[in-house]
Amino acid sequence: MKIGVISDTHGLLRPEAEQQLNGVAHIVHAGDIGKPDIIDRLGLIAPVTAIRGNVDRDLWAEAYPETTTVTLAGCRIHVLHDLQTLQLDPASAGIDAVISGHSHQARIETRRGVLYLNPGSAGPRRFKLPITLAILEITPGGLKPILHDLGSASRP
Repeated sequence: MKIGVISDTHGLLRPEAEQQLNGVAHIVHAGDIGKPDIIDRLGLIAPVTAIRGNVDRDLWAEAYPETTTVTLAGCRIHVLHDLQTLQLDPASAGIDAVISGHSHQARIETRRGVLYLNPGSAGPRRFKLPITLAILEITPGGLKPILHDLGSASRP
């Protein structure tokens, strides 16, 4: 099963992101959605699990939790916006992966058998950070995350 992982769109869903997500079975948005139509557009690609981030403060954002745990293909995934606010021990809680955003910096790390994945930011460029998202493949052999640079170095 392939899962698209995106965060920090801040109201901008780039065509490159939509292309990269095409064909995934599910999409996880780790907050700072920016506008409700972002989730609507992602939902045209695949079912979406989304949480709100610190910029999602309008009434529409109240429909999204601050954190959630979803099970996809037998894999338990905990989603939150800012990893610094994590209030559980994922390894003890039987979590296979923690997905976060907020920093705009893509990162893949494994700690105590738990995958920590930040797909980076797919929205407007912040500082000189790359524009990225991730694809998380759930296989019988384990979790295989791959970061994708959306190749938008010359675009805002």
